[in-house]
Amino acid sequence: METKNVILELRNKHGLSQDELAEKVFVTRQAVSRWETGDTVPNTETLKLLSKLFDVSINTLLGSPRQLKCQCCGMPLEDGSISKEPDGSFNEDYCRWCYADGKFMYHNMDDLIDVCVKHMAEQGISEEQARSYMKEMLPKLDYWKQGKELEDDGVEDFKQKLVEEFNSLNIEGMPKVEKLNALVGAYVNIEYPLPNGKTVKLLDDNATYLGDQLESELGDGRFFGVIANSDILMVVSYGKDITDPELILYKKR
Repeated sequence: METKNVILELRNKHGLSQDELAEKVFVTRQAVSRWETGDTVPNTETLKLLSKLFDVSINTLLGSPRQLKCQCCGMPLEDGSISKEPDGSFNEDYCRWCYADGKFMYHNMDDLIDVCVKHMAEQGISEEQARSYMKEMLPKLDYWKQGKELEDDGVEDFKQKLVEEFNSLNIEGMPKVEKLNALVGAYVNIEYPLPNGKTVKLLDDNATYLGDQLESELGDGRFFGVIANSDILMVVSYGKDITDPELILYKKR
């Protein structure tokens, strides 16, 4: 799809007239009209404004000329998985799991490989094949070539502090937490039943958290989920395939 069609489609999707869109991105209605006829393309600064307004990447606005790939884990990127800077702008080099709130989540290649291998195994790929593939592919990505694993910006210390807080809870049946991985809110925002029969979600779908899944030591076939960020600490329990969720602990840090 060409830029002219993308902008027209997004404008209509958001119910905006050409005048209304022009006002929001500080241009004239004639400028918007020229974009939609293909006579011109928005300049870089205007593309940034359109990206924020429509919540799509600049790559999407330009008709997806590039096949985006996370330069940390290698995952193909779409608008829903692209990371964002603290100001809300898209960072088209990384996924939301590897880069969140202006910080990189992984600084040790082996830790990232362990996480990726686990997910690849769920898709029917053997652990040996997955680990071999990741070890060959990751060093070719910009993040690892630039040696950014050495620049943790305090992230690893923060992770360790959260690990210690979880382990100090001494929850029956919950194994010791050893590592925390980046988790996008939309993927872990489970609905929990309330005594009045209603349900509640406690996380922000658009936020990135740190957490892990742990198999219960009670032999009951259940799992513990630990989730945290700078504001909250949360422990949940659920059966296979996230059935019968139970909120065990939710507190402000």
